[in-house]
Amino acid sequence: MEGFIHQIISGIATGGIYASVALALVMIYQATHHVNFAQGEMATFSTYIALVLINMGLPYWVAFVGSFAISFVIGVAIERLLMRPVANAPVLTSVGVFVGLLLIVNSVTGWFFDYTIKQFPSPFPDKSLLGGFVSGHELGSTGVTLAVLILVYLFFRHTRLGLAMRAAAFNPASSRLVGVRVGWMLALGWGLAAAIGSVAGCMVAPVVFLDPNMMSGILLYAFAGALLGGIDSPLGAVLGGFLVGVIENLGGAYVVGTELKLTLALVIIITVLTLKPSGLMGRKVYSRV
Repeated sequence: MEGFIHQIISGIATGGIYASVALALVMIYQATHHVNFAQGEMATFSTYIALVLINMGLPYWVAFVGSFAISFVIGVAIERLLMRPVANAPVLTSVGVFVGLLLIVNSVTGWFFDYTIKQFPSPFPDKSLLGGFVSGHELGSTGVTLAVLILVYLFFRHTRLGLAMRAAAFNPASSRLVGVRVGWMLALGWGLAAAIGSVAGCMVAPVVFLDPNMMSGILLYAFAGALLGGIDSPLGAVLGGFLVGVIENLGGAYVVGTELKLTLALVIIITVLTLKPSGLMGRKVYSRV
């Protein structure tokens, strides 16, 4: 029974990471109606930036905030320079840009920082808490993830800029009519998604170690979480990320084993797309014919 409880609590901690990346995926999907396949590589690059800042002697949380800010600027730059020119292009063009961005960011990360596996420090105590059911890093990373998600929720619900970004993603044409600068709102959405990805990277790196391919498997779990919760629902993506984390831990421990845990993400993706494509909290889209 203790092992079962530990797997659930650990799954919630891991699910917080998936929830962050899933939220970033949903934010870009709402703006472009495409999935950013390079989200994991962008988060990895941001984590390397944080490591460079730490090695320069900056305190961990200063480096964390610095990586967050730099990632935001990188996300805005990507939208303005790469995605804006293909905004009205066919779907396959945008998909090609996303795939190309994945390969480019992965290669640039390896070129700048090499492919050697590196240790990434954790700001949390290295000891078991809550009766040994959870480690200090798992509990701390869950707290950081939840804090970021709450701040994002408050930003979108209770600020004019957040409301403008939601309007631009939901209905660009009507938003332009009331004076919303849709282009810049989409760019800010990209920046915020990149910054949230940097949080996920910094929280997961102490566990899996840091290398250019660190987020490849995590992106698959996050995509499963986004689909499970609803690819067009930010709240659903967060819920789906936590659920996938618990399912992964329980399934890996009691069903398929740790070597085949990644297949659970594929099973979730196929099941959701087959039985309920809109996800748990997604909107059903109807069209007149």
